[in-house]
Amino acid sequence: MEAPQQDLDARVRRLLADGDVAAASELAVRELGPVALRFVRSAVRDEELAADAFSEFAEDLWMGLPAFRGDSSLRTWAFRVAWNAILRVRNDAWQRRRTPLSRGRASELAEQLRTRTPVVLERQARALAALRSKLTVEEQSLLALRVDQGLPWAEVAEVIAADGKPVQVDALMKRFQRLKERIALLAREDGLVE
Repeated sequence: MEAPQQDLDARVRRLLADGDVAAASELAVRELGPVALRFVRSAVRDEELAADAFSEFAEDLWMGLPAFRGDSSLRTWAFRVAWNAILRVRNDAWQRRRTPLSRGRASELAEQLRTRTPVVLERQARALAALRSKLTVEEQSLLALRVDQGLPWAEVAEVIAADGKPVQVDALMKRFQRLKERIALLAREDGLVE
């Protein structure tokens, strides 16, 4: 067993021994959640089911941690908890379930971890790049200068001045507002936002 895992096991056991089950559970979900999420995603291969399984995993880990006997490492036990969650969500009865899950602290943590992972960020970056490709060169430039580079309006106006003719900052801000509205419309059309 590697040292970081031993350290995590020791910290969680110490919190449990001190009676701080919430802190122990939160630590376990935060530390083991990312690896469990990768496991769940690779096993399920469906983002909705993976989200359900990961939420179940977090709730089960949170609630079950006080009963953890230590027969294996905490990491191994967490993978077992994740495996059981995967099996439940793949069960037909689970998919027919109509009542929503309760949203406790573990589910909140699971959602935070699930939506901030590199896979999700990469997917979002690809979707944003596809959306930007629908913009004109001028729109892309305005967006890049103002948002990506963070230039103040006066500097953006200097950069895009056509043939040395200054662009009025107020007019530029209005163009940018229309651009944001267009981007929002495109994002809705592409199903990126509701």
